[in-house]
Amino acid sequence: MEQTTLLRLAGAGLTALIGALALGPVVIPLMRRLRAGQTIRAEMSARHQAKAGTPTMGGIIFAIPALLATLIFAPRAGDALPRLIIALVLTVGHGLVGFADDYIKVVLKRSLGLRARDKLLAQVALAAVLGYGAVEVLDLGTAVTLPLVNLTFDLGKPLYYLLVLVMVWGTASAVNFADGLDGLLGGLSVITFGFYGLVVALAVGQVDMAVLGTALVGGALGFLYYNRHPARIFMGDVGSFALGGALAAMAVLTKTEFLLVIVGAVYVIEVISVILQVLSFRLTGRRIFKMAPLHHHFELLGWSEGQVLRLFWGASLLFTILGWLALPGMLGAR
Repeated sequence: MEQTTLLRLAGAGLTALIGALALGPVVIPLMRRLRAGQTIRAEMSARHQAKAGTPTMGGIIFAIPALLATLIFAPRAGDALPRLIIALVLTVGHGLVGFADDYIKVVLKRSLGLRARDKLLAQVALAAVLGYGAVEVLDLGTAVTLPLVNLTFDLGKPLYYLLVLVMVWGTASAVNFADGLDGLLGGLSVITFGFYGLVVALAVGQVDMAVLGTALVGGALGFLYYNRHPARIFMGDVGSFALGGALAAMAVLTKTEFLLVIVGAVYVIEVISVILQVLSFRLTGRRIFKMAPLHHHFELLGWSEGQVLRLFWGASLLFTILGWLALPGMLGAR
């Protein structure tokens, strides 16, 4: 790794980390004054009920420093500038969608939050930016590679744009579902963005995306200081949606669309648990899990939050290792 690249990555990570640590004492009292407290579902465990009223919308704590660090340290030569703009539009755009949802729910006290139709329309627009930017602006093409089997085939524009839409909507939703225990999503983000920033982005020569990933890792680590058990603030949709948008953008812009399914398998499992739970209840009147997403099932089985975190973080590390093993074959198949 070149010294300049190393300095960029270290600078972005440290700047985001320090910024998040500095913002915590500002944002937490602000959210308390706004009475932006989390509402806990009645079926949650007694331990979880004690979290009621804890401030939320804490994603601001890491999102702002991470974005500023990226703008400061990311290179802008060649394709880096348009690629960076596209990634930041996806990140900031999803963060704003999540902020609106949070604000309506916890500050204005309207339990349904942002209307599902409005949320979907915003994500369709953001997916259009990502798909058009990748294909028409950056000329990345519409071919995709399946990891492990290393099979590459061209989807063509209509199917590829549809894939990008599914990725944007699905990734944001899946990451959002993984935000439910103190430190859970923060720790998963460190693992996922660490891999995409320090391994995938550098492997394809995109230092700008590596800087974005490293900045999000630094920001997430700083946020974890306030979100570790017992959490002083929750991430909220503003944080989880921003992370989901950034992750989808990095996967598309590095042309590792299906590798994300492996590396982000914990997110995929979380969203699948919700889908199965809903389908089972509607079709049979019975629930498969005690509660969905899956991490709440383990919580209601009597597991401590620490045990659940170790299981999910450990699983994420294993899936990331599998992604690391699959990456060279994918790049060679192009």
